[in-house]
Amino acid sequence: MDYGFVKVAAATPEIKVADCAYNTEAVLRLWQEAEAQNCQLVAFPELVLTGYTCGDLFLQPVLLDGCLHSIKTLIEASRQLQSVAVIGAPLVHEGKLFNCAVVIQQGDVLGIVPKTSLPTYGEFYEQRHFQTAVDKTYLYTDALQAIGLEDAVPFGTRLLFHCLNQQDFTFAVEICEDLWSPLPPSTQHAMAGATIIVNLSASNEVIGKAEYRRQLVSGQSARLLCGYLYANAGYGESTTDVVFSGHNLIAENGVILAESQLFTGGLITTEIDVEKMCQERRKLNTFPIQQEGYLHSDFVQKMPAGALSRTIAPLPFVPDNQTHRAERCELILSIQAQGLKKRLVHSWSKTAVIGISGGLDSTLALLVAVRAMDLLERPRTDIVAVTMPCFGTTNRTRSNAEKLCQELGVTFRTVDIGNTVKAHFADIGHDFSDHSVTFENGQARERTQVLMDIANQTGGMVVGTGDLSELALGWATYNGDHMSMYGVNSSIPKTLVRHIVRYVADSTEQPELRTTLLDILDTPVSPELLPSQNGEIAQKTEDLVGPYELHDFFLYYAVRWAFSPKKIYYLAQHAFAGQYDNETILHWLRTFFRRFFNQQFKRSCLPDGPKVGSVALSPRGDWRMPSDAVSALWLTEIDALKA
Repeated sequence: MDYGFVKVAAATPEIKVADCAYNTEAVLRLWQEAEAQNCQLVAFPELVLTGYTCGDLFLQPVLLDGCLHSIKTLIEASRQLQSVAVIGAPLVHEGKLFNCAVVIQQGDVLGIVPKTSLPTYGEFYEQRHFQTAVDKTYLYTDALQAIGLEDAVPFGTRLLFHCLNQQDFTFAVEICEDLWSPLPPSTQHAMAGATIIVNLSASNEVIGKAEYRRQLVSGQSARLLCGYLYANAGYGESTTDVVFSGHNLIAENGVILAESQLFTGGLITTEIDVEKMCQERRKLNTFPIQQEGYLHSDFVQKMPAGALSRTIAPLPFVPDNQTHRAERCELILSIQAQGLKKRLVHSWSKTAVIGISGGLDSTLALLVAVRAMDLLERPRTDIVAVTMPCFGTTNRTRSNAEKLCQELGVTFRTVDIGNTVKAHFADIGHDFSDHSVTFENGQARERTQVLMDIANQTGGMVVGTGDLSELALGWATYNGDHMSMYGVNSSIPKTLVRHIVRYVADSTEQPELRTTLLDILDTPVSPELLPSQNGEIAQKTEDLVGPYELHDFFLYYAVRWAFSPKKIYYLAQHAFAGQYDNETILHWLRTFFRRFFNQQFKRSCLPDGPKVGSVALSPRGDWRMPSDAVSALWLTEIDALKA
C-alpha cells in the first residue's frame, strides 16, 4: 500500500485493575489482532498494564515489579511482530515514579516517554503518586536492567520515532492531560517533525465530555497538520467513583477518520496519509521547524502490502452529509453574491449582463446575480439575461432559459446570432459545412461580443459563467466565454455547481422555478456549438473531455495536495471502484494532466472572481504557473502505470 499511508490502530483491551498478567495477555491479543490487519502503529491506553485506577497501589513494589515483568513478556512477544506498540505503564527512574508510554518493536524498547501534565483536581490525583516529566531526553537504564534489557533506552519528552523505510512516518507521544494543557507537548513534537501524534489516555466519561474530547483531538490534528491517534481506557477500570468509556479517536488534519462507540473497546483502525501532511507543511510557510533538543529513535518495518481500508470520497468537493452539503451550498451562494455585490457597487454598474443558455453554469450565475441585486435592494430587472441562439441551440435549453428568467423576474433579451456568425464565416472564408474548432469558437466569441456591447449599452458589466472544472481543462474559448468582467463561478467545480443548483431547487417556494431548475439539472452538459440532431443536443461535453467527476477528483488531489499521478490513480481506483475500470481512469488522467498544462495560458489572464474553497486557479492568488511549463514528467509517470 504505502503511497504515503500509515495504517494505525487505537486499542482498548478489557483489563483487571492491578492484574498485570491478565492485562498483558489482553494487550498482546489486541496487538496481534492489529498486526494481522497490517497495522504499523498500535496505541494502548494510559497505564494499561496496571490499570489507571490503582490509586495508592502505585506505591506498592509488588505492582511495579509485576508491571516490569509484563513489559519483559511483551518485549519477547514482539520479536515476532513488525508493528510498533505504544503501551502505558508506571516506571521508576532515579527513585521517582513516572506515568510512561513504552514504545516496543521487534524485541526492543525504542524509547520511553513520561507524562508532562499531571492532573490533580476533581477526580484526579496523579501528583500523589507520579513525578512530572523533565523537559529533556536522556538514556534510561534503571528498572529495565532488572528485566534483562542490556542497552540503554531513550527516556524523555523530546523523542521522535522515525521509520527508516517510510520517509514521512515519524511519530511522537503525549499522554492524556498533556493534550488538555494550554501548551501540549504535541505542538513541539509536530514542529520537530512528527507527522503522527500518539496519545495514551485515561479520560473518564461524563456528560458532554465525548464531544469536547473529539474537538480537542480534531482541533490539535488540524493545528499541527498531523495524524492524531488517541487510545482511551475502558472496561475493566475501577468504577468506584468514575466510569471509563474506551472512546478512541483517529484524526487527520482536523477530520475524524475513525471513532469507537462509547463503552465498546477493542480496535479501531484506519490509514493516516502522512505524505499529505508533509505536503501541507511544506506549503505553509507559517509552519516552523524546530528540532533542537530532540532525539531520534529509528526503526524499520517490513509489513506486507495491505489494501486501503479508509473511504476515499469520489466527490471531494461535495460533502456526503446532506445537512453539511446544504450549509456549504448556502455559504457559497453568499460568498458569490457578496463578491458580485461589491463589484457592482464599485464599478457603478447599472446592470449585470449575463449570457443565459439554459445550462448549469449560466443558471448558477443568474441565481447569484439575483441574490446580489436583492442584497443591494435593487430591482431584479437590473439584471439583463441574454439568450443567443445559434446552430446548436435546442428548444429545450432555449425554453428553460426563458422560463428561468421569467420566474426570477429579470430582464430577458433574445439575440439570434446565426446570421452574424454566417456573415463572419463568409468574411474569413470559412466553409459552413466545416464544423471544426473555428465553427465552434466563432459562435462563442460572437456571444461574448454581444454581451460586452449590451453591457456598454446599459452601463453594466458582464458576469462570467465559466466554472473551475472548465478552467482546469481549458474547456473555454479564448476571448470568448473565457472572458468577462467578473467570473462568479470561477472557483466552483462542475460537480459542485450541480449540487448548488439542486439546493436552490429544493429550497425555493416557487413550484415553477423548481420544475425549471430540475429540468436544467436533467439536461446533458453541452456548449451547443454543433448543429442539433432532430432537435436534440448533438454535442455532449463529457463525451469529449471525459467525466467531470473524474476530472474534479484529479483536480482536487493534484492542486490541493500536490499528489503525483501515481497516487491519484491509486486513490481513484478506490474511489470509483465498480464505476470506472482502470483503463478508463488512466485514459482520462492523462487527458487531465495534458490539458491542465497546455491550457495554462487561458488561466494566466483570467478575470477576477471570488474564491470559495481550498482549490482555486486564479493567477493572482492560488495558482502561479508559467504558461509554457512542460507536462513530460507527469505524463511519463502516467505512461508507466498499468491498467
